[in-house]
Amino acid sequence: MYGLASCGKLEERARIRSGSVRRLEETGRTHLKKSMEPEMEIDRLAYEKECWSLSYRRIAGVDEVGRGCLFGDVVAAAVILPEGLVIEGVDDSKKLSAKKRDSLYEQIMEQALAVGVGFVDAGRIDEINIKQAARLAMRQAVLALGEEPDYLLVDAETVDLSLPQKAIIKGDANSQSIAAASIVAKVTRDRLCEGAWDEMYPEYGISVHKGYATKLHREKLAELGPTPLHRRSFLGRIAAEQMTLF
Repeated sequence: MYGLASCGKLEERARIRSGSVRRLEETGRTHLKKSMEPEMEIDRLAYEKECWSLSYRRIAGVDEVGRGCLFGDVVAAAVILPEGLVIEGVDDSKKLSAKKRDSLYEQIMEQALAVGVGFVDAGRIDEINIKQAARLAMRQAVLALGEEPDYLLVDAETVDLSLPQKAIIKGDANSQSIAAASIVAKVTRDRLCEGAWDEMYPEYGISVHKGYATKLHREKLAELGPTPLHRRSFLGRIAAEQMTLF
């Protein structure tokens, strides 16, 4: 957990470096423009390099998965990689095969300075909505790092902590740190789908559709009704009379 004094120091550094933060914003605009030009190579360390140049050393990439699922937790991860480390193949987890994700997950877990994971369950998602649940899972992931980060690079979100941070559109495709977090979060959630959750409700095919609104999943919901791990606020399009509560 972060002490108030520690977070206060980080806030003071962020205020002092307001001009430096503007440089990070300029880096983002330049990088986004380059990412829209397919023939140009994207430097996935561009944001990290800018942070390092401003004397931030422990840069945590933060991302979440499972936002659009009908079933299960939204899962977030935060990853701090060593300065200058390049892990070949790290990219947006959605672009990678399951085999490639698993391989990169092992590399990330072995080489990262710190990894934290956060979970927000279906009941809480229904209470506070999925956007706030995703932000809460991200906050939990950062707090679970066990090592205080200097700066957060976040995939298109804001983490509710008094830490300097930058939200990056398509961050998992443009920042190695965020991409690493997306891989850790995705593999963690997929393993829950293929393991514990599938064992709890084998008739739903969770290991196959991973909780997303596929045809198979919708058919199973219509036939069997929702489980306690389904997000009721996501099921409005399925007729209420077909819901057999467990």
